[in-house]
Amino acid sequence: MAPVISMPGYARLRVNGTRGLAVEGCQPALQSILASETLYSFAARQPDARRFAGRAPAYAITLPGSCGDVVVRHAMRGGALARTGSDLFFPPTRGLREAINSLRLRLGGVPTPEVIAFVTYRAGPILRRSDVATREIAGGHDLSVVLTSIESGEQRDSCIRAVGRLLGSLTRAGAHHPDLNIRNILVTWEGANGAHAHVLDVDRIRFHVPDDPTVAAANLARLERSIGKWRDSGQISISSRDIELLRASATLGPL
Repeated sequence: MAPVISMPGYARLRVNGTRGLAVEGCQPALQSILASETLYSFAARQPDARRFAGRAPAYAITLPGSCGDVVVRHAMRGGALARTGSDLFFPPTRGLREAINSLRLRLGGVPTPEVIAFVTYRAGPILRRSDVATREIAGGHDLSVVLTSIESGEQRDSCIRAVGRLLGSLTRAGAHHPDLNIRNILVTWEGANGAHAHVLDVDRIRFHVPDDPTVAAANLARLERSIGKWRDSGQISISSRDIELLRASATLGPL
């Protein structure tokens, strides 16, 4: 018998062999959708859906009821298996890990989108496919867009400091992100409050002792490698001053 999975604030989804969790207020709407189709196919056919490119496109939609605005993704294999185009996983799927990690990060003060729901679908007796819906963060751009479009000045500095503060929050939570890069850091601008940064793709995060200096060093090094690759390919411009500002901001406490 499969173990019963529960999380505070979430309700179980069970319909037509589909399993998952959803925030409690969204369960009825999602149960209705899943009675006839997958969450991803529902999102893809919405006339007002906004499409984001990726291994499988993601769709920003408004879910029925009180669920609000979400981004729906279909989980695809990454890493060495990305070229296969496979979407098959052994259970538990990445959706469950993302939901658990997202909740733990947010409780620990790390800005990251709330997972509204994750759903798994049987693909034979063992393997599973999975969809994930996360709360949409309005007006956000990933760090690659920020570094490309804002060439200099206080606005750019504010964005870099925000990324540094995000790194600091990951350190305080003891959260090591082995795939941290400029595409999975989302930056928003909140008027007089300046820039804020949010971490994405949190399913691969592993937790260590809070304030572990090895976590701080690993996350910073991983992000700097990503920045270096984009700089060396000519896609972004980054100065030594930018890097020093990032490093200095990562060592400060929360502001």
